Amino acid sequence: MIIAPRRPADDARQPLRVAVLGGTGFLGGPICRALADQGHAVVAVARTPKSIGSGVVVRALDLAAADVDEITEVLRDLDPDVVINAAGGMWGLSDAQMLAVNVTLVERLIEAAGRLPRRVRVVQLGSVHEYGLVPVDTSMPEQLAPAPVMPYGDFKLRCTVAISEAHRRGLIEGVTLRVGNVIGAGQPGHSLLGVVAGRLRDARRAGERARLELAPLGSRRDFVGLSDVVAAVLLATTRSDAAGRVINIGRGEAASARDMVQLLIDVSEVPTDLVEAERTGPAETTWQRLDVGLAATVLGWSPSDDLHTEMKQLWEHAGAEVPA
Repeated sequence: MIIAPRRPADDARQPLRVAVLGGTGFLGGPICRALADQGHAVVAVARTPKSIGSGVVVRALDLAAADVDEITEVLRDLDPDVVINAAGGMWGLSDAQMLAVNVTLVERLIEAAGRLPRRVRVVQLGSVHEYGLVPVDTSMPEQLAPAPVMPYGDFKLRCTVAISEAHRRGLIEGVTLRVGNVIGAGQPGHSLLGVVAGRLRDARRAGERARLELAPLGSRRDFVGLSDVVAAVLLATTRSDAAGRVINIGRGEAASARDMVQLLIDVSEVPTDLVEAERTGPAETTWQRLDVGLAATVLGWSPSDDLHTEMKQLWEHAGAEVPA
């Protein structure tokens, strides 16, 4: 039997109880703060408790290691209307670690949520990498058959399939947002832009000219600002038409990694020599561009025009300890 969710649809004005898994991370922290700013009761669930802002309670739980009973106990105690899964990751993780923090966690979350007395909405943060690659100058609509080309994309696709199936079975009210390559404050240090920001910061501290020797940067991907992603997640917590959907969240544009690195160099104002290794493999075919029309229709969401502000915030956060 399918149980109706307790939360009134499309009523962002009524305070909700929201649990954010991975709530102290790159995506989870800003999501928690934005929800709290809207007046919702927010609990960030994360392995390492740390303060992330007023109005957000932090609860310690190692989500990668927690079993179904532990997750069930936490959810029963929190009694959430919405669970947002911002946990997971790829940078600096082995395949086994990625499996644990993505697929295993989602499977256990679904089972735990299915034990609750009332059905909750689960907003899963998916990835553009679920689609794999498409021919240059084409877009990726939600109807495109996924064909991931890397383990992370495969793991995230398995999460999406699990959330959709759990929704179909009535265990949860599931929504998956397939998110592009996110840029913003707190960029993970193992990511390309995180590495570049760290080297620029070190050069500025030393009063030296930076030298960046990087792999080929010709890949074109859909980069999206962190604040845009947060806005989409907040809309997905309440919009009734989002239930059961997979929705792309990106800018609908393909930009080269080279352009993003150069933009970061520009906003940092650190004198830099950028050196790319020569490509020795096949011609560049790594192209990703999301079709974001469904997000506009279902969520009333659209991306901002440019990434300059997000990149500036990335740099300001990375270089916060650097004297002017």
